[in-house]
This record gives sequence, C-alpha cells and structure tokens, in this order.
Amino acid sequence: MKKNLFIIAFIFLIPLVTYFMLTMSNSTTAQTVQTGKPQVLKFTSQMCLDCQTMNSIFKEIFPQFKDKIVLTEIQVQDKNSFNQSQIEKYDVTLVPTIILLNSDGKQVRRIEGAVSKEEMEKCLKGLN
Repeated sequence: MKKNLFIIAFIFLIPLVTYFMLTMSNSTTAQTVQTGKPQVLKFTSQMCLDCQTMNSIFKEIFPQFKDKIVLTEIQVQDKNSFNQSQIEKYDVTLVPTIILLNSDGKQVRRIEGAVSKEEMEKCLKGLN
C-alpha cells in the first residue's frame, strides 16, 4: 500500500516540480523600461512556436541595433508585477506581440504574430 502511494505521489510531483523549475528559471524580463531611446517590447512565451521563430530572427538581426534600440523581452507566463502591468498596459492578448516605441515612449507600431526577417529589420531601421 505504501509503495502504491509513493508511486502515485511521484507521478504527480515530478511534473509539478518540473513546471515550477522551468517557469522560475526563465525570468528574462527587464528590470525597468528605459527612456530616451527607441524601444522594442517583445511579448513572448516558451510554448509558442511563432515566438521561437521571432526569437531566432531577433538573435540574428538585433545585434546591429543594440546600441540604438532598447529591447525588453516579456515572458507572458511569468506572473510578476512588471510583466502583468505591461500586458495590461499594452492590451496583449496574443503572442508573439511586438510593440515598437519611439524615443518619446509613444507606440508607433504593433506587430502580432510572426513576420519575416526582412519585415522585422525594416521596422527596426525605421524606428527613431
């Protein structure tokens, strides 16, 4: 009887512990949103295939913009107050959502879903 209870507890405990470890270790959120430079707010999730596509596009093209543009990645599954306030502020209901802000902090473009590398690069080049 004790062996069966141990096996049942083990079956339920391992996925639960794994879930918490994955969500806690993936806090790649920004501490604050800087001003004075154009900004890109990238709302993403690890479980989203389009988000993974956009992540690889950003890894490839963003290094050329890193001195000019501030990138803030917001993991929507992380339930901290900064992430939740940004999700509410920008009314994000779909991932990936990319919000482009000019140097005054005003939204100039909103991209929902995946776009091509060329389109994303064009958007970043036009951001002031």
